Amino acid sequence: MGPGSEAASRAGKRFARSAAPNGGKYIKYNRTMTDEQLSTLPRQKIAMLIDGDNAQPGLLPQMLVEAARYGQVTVRRIYGDWTTANMNSWKETLNFHAFQPIQQFRYTIGKNATDSAMIIDAMDILHSGVVDAFCLVSSDSDYTRLATRIRETGIFVMGIGEKKTPKPFVNACDVFVYTENLVAGTKAAQARSSQRKSTSKAKPKSEADPMPLLEQAFDMAVQEDGWARLDLMGNALYQLDPGFDPRTYGQRQLSRLIKSLKDQFEMKVQELDSSTLFLVKMKE
Repeated sequence: MGPGSEAASRAGKRFARSAAPNGGKYIKYNRTMTDEQLSTLPRQKIAMLIDGDNAQPGLLPQMLVEAARYGQVTVRRIYGDWTTANMNSWKETLNFHAFQPIQQFRYTIGKNATDSAMIIDAMDILHSGVVDAFCLVSSDSDYTRLATRIRETGIFVMGIGEKKTPKPFVNACDVFVYTENLVAGTKAAQARSSQRKSTSKAKPKSEADPMPLLEQAFDMAVQEDGWARLDLMGNALYQLDPGFDPRTYGQRQLSRLIKSLKDQFEMKVQELDSSTLFLVKMKE
C-alpha cells in the first residue's frame, strides 16, 4: 500500500459503507461465481474532473487507480485550452483512458478560464444525480468552495494534487492524495517489476504478462492488513481494462490465474456466513 493509502482507506470507509447495497453488507464472493459475474457487482459511480493546467499527464494511470479505490470512474473529463501547446502532452494518454477533453478558451492572457468551466460542469453533474462521488484533480485553491459545496450535499469528495496545494482545498475534501506519493509508489512498482523480471525465466515475446495489470488491481483492492478480496480485484481489473479476460493468459478463471502465479501471490480462503471469501496477498 502506497504512502497515504491507510488514511485514504480509513476516510473512505464511511462512504463505502453508506453506499454499499444490502444495508451496508458487502456482497460475498461465491465459489461458483464466474469472472463475468465479478464485473457486474455493484460499484459506486465517481466523476473524475481534471484541471489540465494543474495536473500531470504522466500520472493519469496512478490517479485512476487511487480514485477507483472508492468505486467506478464513470464520468471522465479533463479541462483546458486544447489550442495551446502545453496541452499536447495530454492527448495520447486521455484517449487511451477514455477521457473527454473539454475545450475552454483563455479569454484573458494570464487568467485560467478552466476553473469556471470545471466548476459549472461539476455542479451540473452533482444535480443530475448520475454519480455518488467526485474526484477533483488540481492543486488550485479555487476549487475549495466547490469541494465544500459538494460535501454539503453528503457526497464523497476526493482531491488529488501536489503538496503545494493550499490547505483550504485539502481540508475541504474527504480524502486528498498528494501526487508526490503517487510518484513514489510508481517507482516502487517499477522496482518490483524489474526484480521480478530478473529472477524469473524469460518468456516468449508473444506471451502476455498479466502482472502489471494484476499489481494495479491489487493496489486498488488491498486493505490495511495487506490482503485484497478477489472479487474486488476482479472489479478493479475490469475498470483498468474492460477487455480483461483470464483466458488471454491461459486460465479460465481469475482465481486460477492468481494461483498460477505462486511466486507473486499468496491466496487463502475464508468461510463467512455460508459463503466462501477468496483473499489475495502479494509476496514481498
